[in-house]
Amino acid sequence: MPRETPVPPASGAHELIGYDIDLSGDDGRARVVLDIAPQHLNRNGSLHGGIIAMMLDASAGFAASMARGADLTPVVTVALNTQYLAAAMDGRVTATGYVKRAGGAICYADAELHDATGTLLATGNGVFKYWRGKDGT
Repeated sequence: MPRETPVPPASGAHELIGYDIDLSGDDGRARVVLDIAPQHLNRNGSLHGGIIAMMLDASAGFAASMARGADLTPVVTVALNTQYLAAAMDGRVTATGYVKRAGGAICYADAELHDATGTLLATGNGVFKYWRGKDGT
């Protein structure tokens, strides 16, 4: 039986940049999709590195959030390493995050950013801590 697709919570960063979040796959991977627009470009006319890092962080973070089951467990990023491999000037880019190992408090997740032709543009790996709110949960 297929799992229920989690609903990602809205965030100001998500709204500002305008990417879409896809958590519907049965593979435990999280996808963040962006159609590049002029406001996403740096002064050289390519997708800004900060937006690339944000997409890698979001996709890996959502994969970490899904690693504990049907509900999205909140996470905070402890570390994120990013490698920029190629530029994107326009079109659609997709960051795909996946978990390498999830423990009780920490999760290790990787992400890759590809363009519509499948060219690998950037990679990232992150360490995410499962969030414990004020009530300790």
